[in-house]
Amino acid sequence: MLVLLPPSETKAVGGDGGPLDLSALSHPELNPTRGKLIEALTSLAGDVPASLAALGLSERQVDEVRRNAELRDAPTAPALERYTGVLYDALDVGSLSPAERKQADTRLAVASALFGLALGTDSIPAYRLSGGSTLPGLGTLRALWRPVLEPLFADSSQLVVDLRSGAYAALARIPHAVAVRVLSEDASGKRKVVSHHNKAHKGRLARALARTSAEPESVEDVVEVAEAAGMRVEREGARGICVVVAG
Repeated sequence: MLVLLPPSETKAVGGDGGPLDLSALSHPELNPTRGKLIEALTSLAGDVPASLAALGLSERQVDEVRRNAELRDAPTAPALERYTGVLYDALDVGSLSPAERKQADTRLAVASALFGLALGTDSIPAYRLSGGSTLPGLGTLRALWRPVLEPLFADSSQLVVDLRSGAYAALARIPHAVAVRVLSEDASGKRKVVSHHNKAHKGRLARALARTSAEPESVEDVVEVAEAAGMRVEREGARGICVVVAG
């Protein structure tokens, strides 16, 4: 099973690992695109106003440009420890047992705008690049990533549980993935899409899937794991599930 997490704009700084080594990352077939994006991002960082414009940042976020300038030499950290925010707070990898963390490192992957796919064990630096960004001379990230990411998923027989947000789902279409959405339900039974807290519930689901000792192989298995973790889950068609929370 592979659980695809969305990345976060916020990232932990620093790290105990050495500089980025593309050859040490999983899925080496993605390295040509990774290298192209790293080159473009570090070059762009030499022009701060252009970087702010391309990345959709304000002048108060100039430190994000500095991070990009230092991409090749900055310290690295495992991907599951690099990203922060609501989803990663709920996932809380730091509290997993050693056995659970080992499962999380192989079962969970971050759909990254810069690295395409980063497994939990992949050591990466802090950076700033969003799924909807367009870098000068390279065009959209969707046009760059789809030709390399979609064949990777098409060739895999793994069950894929897709927790990505829209901009990152656009980087690779995965028709066979288990799609997950979160809805809130009020006392009258009326439902609506959950926005901010959507991330927390997806983080809880990712944590449950990382911790289970059995290897989920079907949509039914994912539903069982979620329900065992105290979540209310409903099937949606052949390949979808809905997490229902009190609104």
